[in-house]
Amino acid sequence: MRVKLSKRFHFEASHRLEHLPKDHPCYNLHGHSYRVEIEVAGEVDPSTGFLIDYAEIKKAATPVIKMLDHTHLNDIDGLELTTTEYICHWLWERILPDLPQLSRITIFETDSSRCIYEGK
Repeated sequence: MRVKLSKRFHFEASHRLEHLPKDHPCYNLHGHSYRVEIEVAGEVDPSTGFLIDYAEIKKAATPVIKMLDHTHLNDIDGLELTTTEYICHWLWERILPDLPQLSRITIFETDSSRCIYEGK
């Protein structure tokens, strides 16, 4: 049986999109209350009844999410651009080694705006 599981995290951070024109609102310093969903996919182990324990998702993602929490994203090594697209990719690269079942990362920048990255 193939399933998908997800676990939600959040972090608070400021940033500027300095590559945009100065009259664009995101050029200015601002912040977000980001919500992140880490999704894994695969076959359920019939002996445990799990694809993976949710605690394993938490163990892999929490240290990486903490690297972003209450920071200025423009100061984070490896985040060339601080758009949700690049943040998704940055998270993927750091979580995947400890969570090989990773299938999707979704970041909600606001309640109505999100980015989905599937590692491709």
